Amino acid sequence: MPRTGSARGQTDTIFNGIKMAIEEYGGQIAGMKIVYLDWDDADASSQSWTSELEKANATKAIADPDVVAYIGPYNSGAAKVSMPLLNEEGLLQVSPAVTHTGLTKKVPGGDPTEPGVYRPSGKVTFGRVCPADDTQGPLAADFAKDELKAKTVFVMDDKELYGQGVAGLFERRCKELGLDILGHESINVKQNEFGALMTTVKGKNPDVVYFGGTTQSKGGQIAKDMKNVGLTCPLVVPDGCYELAFITSAGEENLKNCYVTMGGIDPSKLTGSGAEFVKKYKEKFGNDPEAYAVYGYEAAKVVLEAIKKVGKKDRAEILKTTLATKDFDKGALGKWGFDENGDTTLQNMTISKVEGGKFKPVKIVDRK
Repeated sequence: MPRTGSARGQTDTIFNGIKMAIEEYGGQIAGMKIVYLDWDDADASSQSWTSELEKANATKAIADPDVVAYIGPYNSGAAKVSMPLLNEEGLLQVSPAVTHTGLTKKVPGGDPTEPGVYRPSGKVTFGRVCPADDTQGPLAADFAKDELKAKTVFVMDDKELYGQGVAGLFERRCKELGLDILGHESINVKQNEFGALMTTVKGKNPDVVYFGGTTQSKGGQIAKDMKNVGLTCPLVVPDGCYELAFITSAGEENLKNCYVTMGGIDPSKLTGSGAEFVKKYKEKFGNDPEAYAVYGYEAAKVVLEAIKKVGKKDRAEILKTTLATKDFDKGALGKWGFDENGDTTLQNMTISKVEGGKFKPVKIVDRK
């Protein structure tokens, strides 16, 4: 995961969730010590993940016979790098956070080489415990129409795999709903500000602006520049911005009309074992877990339970047992399993506003 840069606030809590899962087994299974290696795929110069570091991490994992599972990455673009390498070697990969749909299944109108290009072995070796963007993007469009009463939208993305993917799914659903797309612009994330673009967008008078991107790809700056030019319609952003770093970078005063979607359930709305996880987390670390902490915990739990069942250091058996998981209820998300694509059967989404420096859920959607 990126352990350098603004994503660290979120990845720190994912790391904490993974460690909490390991501690529940007393640090060992079947007489084997469990070691979690916390590898960074970001560098100081870019303050973001890089293809070179993600490739190096995957290569290092493959070469170490003691590694039986690769938990990550955090970014969909990074998954595009590591997935084919790990797949070719038959090493299990479970992500707590990547959501690009094409990593696991075909997207209408999307890249025709997906997902096969990530599976050179022809087998599924990747799973994720969070819903993909084919849930998040369309449900965000439904929210724009039904709750925000939008008739017109302007769409932007950051030109990256995740951002373009979720923005495209949002736009496709908007068209199905009869919303008028006033424009779709891909930003240059190396720019410091987007005042000229926001002025152009303001001239089109959209009911909603949608940005497919992350905190690291200037989500906060988009919110600032909308406010600076007097563009007052709602801004909707995806879970790449569902982190406290987004609120800090944008400034809460610029987010009064911003809605942030998340593939999954906000920690404050978890019940049962999920609420118990949040309670234990707060007791242990003295603060609230960010959105994907519980998904780090869940990714580790499903892997550890498979290792426990296999009872030996066998990559092939651990891979097979993990991805065969059905009706899993030993974590914090309730009962779920992996489908044939490696996707979770849980298909829910949280939509939040920013209040008091935190995300406050306004709607939980479950797509059965």
